[in-house]
Order: sequence, then structure tokens, then C-alpha cells
Amino acid sequence: MSRKIKLIWDFRGPASAKTAEHHEIHLKEYIAIEKLPLNITGFEIQGEMQAIAFMVVTDEHMIQVRDALKPHRGVLYTE
Repeated sequence: MSRKIKLIWDFRGPASAKTAEHHEIHLKEYIAIEKLPLNITGFEIQGEMQAIAFMVVTDEHMIQVRDALKPHRGVLYTE
């Protein structure tokens, strides 16, 4: 079974929540355009001045997505 990796984009500042929410829209668009078999995206508000957007990918798609979208970091995803 392939590992799942959560690719994360960090946003900071007073508009971080709205920016992360909007970034998730672009992540979904990328998945549709590239016809990827991925369906886990989201955003999380982590504080008043910090939020993240994320996409969960498998090992086989990680390099393609990483190189195209340049996430800030990644962690192993556990459901």
C-alpha cells in the first residue's frame, strides 16, 4: 500500500485564513486539470495570524505535485 503524504502551504498574517481557503480552490483546480486520482484537500486555521492549505498525495504523485506547486512542507498523513 502506498504512503499518503500531506503537502502543506503555510500562510501568515491577518488575511491568512481567507488566503488558505482560496488556495484550496486552486489545489482542487490543479487536481481536475491534471486528472489526478486525489480527493483530499482542505484548509485549517491554526491561529489568528496563521492558516494552512493542504493536499494529500500518494508516493507516486508526490514528486509531480511537489515540483509543480512547491509546497512549503510535507508530513506523513494518517487518517
